[in-house]
Amino acid sequence: MVQIHERGVNVAVLGATGQVGMVMRRVLDERDFPVRDLRFLASAHSAGTTLTWRGVDIPVEDVEKADLSGIDIAIFSAGGGTSKIWAPRFAEAGAYVVDNSSQWRMHDDVPLVVAEANPDDLDDIPSRIVANPNCTTMACIPVLKALDTHFGLKRLIVSSYQAVSGAGRAGVEQLMNEAAAAIEQGADKLAFDGSAIDFPEPTKVVRTIAFNAVPFIGAIVDDGSEETDEEQKLRNESRKILHLPNLAASCTCVRVGIFTAHGMSVNAEFERDVTPDMAREVLATAPAVELDDIPTPQLAAGKDPSYVGRIRQDQAVDGKKGLAFFIANDNLRKGAALNAVELAEIIAHKHFAEQL
Repeated sequence: MVQIHERGVNVAVLGATGQVGMVMRRVLDERDFPVRDLRFLASAHSAGTTLTWRGVDIPVEDVEKADLSGIDIAIFSAGGGTSKIWAPRFAEAGAYVVDNSSQWRMHDDVPLVVAEANPDDLDDIPSRIVANPNCTTMACIPVLKALDTHFGLKRLIVSSYQAVSGAGRAGVEQLMNEAAAAIEQGADKLAFDGSAIDFPEPTKVVRTIAFNAVPFIGAIVDDGSEETDEEQKLRNESRKILHLPNLAASCTCVRVGIFTAHGMSVNAEFERDVTPDMAREVLATAPAVELDDIPTPQLAAGKDPSYVGRIRQDQAVDGKKGLAFFIANDNLRKGAALNAVELAEIIAHKHFAEQL
């Protein structure tokens, strides 16, 4: 470990060299996280390099060879398979693990938490593992939590428009390569013929993503629903986070040709009457939410809040019990790294107060 301060908690970041890991390192700095000792870990492929944090050079350790003792909080962004193996090992060594993968989210003994929605779920962490929600769920929850508290959320339909960075660096590279090919060949040809450009073969997203929208993210689940696992995450995770086990929810997930920040078109039905003005009044003071007339992914990229706008009465719902609105949120920040760091902050204050 590399000591940063005399007091604080001992922190480890697993997956520190990855796309989300890079943002995690930045957020730890920006939020002045109470770090005493800091370690960066990764696979053998990335180990041996050095990362600088607040002017201190910190070597990247091979997790396979690392001594896991002495870690208070470990923040993971290394994929579900890695988390399945290493989260229990870190926990057995005494650390609380905040995991950004889908591996533990629906386990009964693992809290699934959005910092602004259900922080009290971190009072008891039986397995010492805490799960970060999926990025689409994360973007919606600050808005939905505020509205549910006041009006009682009953039904939810979401169409997501998800950036390629949600598919990792490989998604970003696919968009860059395809866009470059299209511009070189005259991208305006696509106005008349979708096959006019000779695009490279897709490498991460299942279809060409440049200047396109692909309504398929993840894998088809085997329960006969024809949904993808990405689409089911919103329903299942929202139910758990909001403590609404009977919430009716449906999602269609679409990958679009933008680099960062997801957009979500939301139709929500409530138990009690709500008007757009009533919703705006509630959302104006909701934590991690910012009102904007026309929220876009480009507006949200690099920023923390869930931007919400285009709020209007849902004309498909009787009376005044339905709203339609649009949300935009940075999937790498609040959608992954920021919430993970916020959960680590809550754990530090709840379980390591004497060290701060």
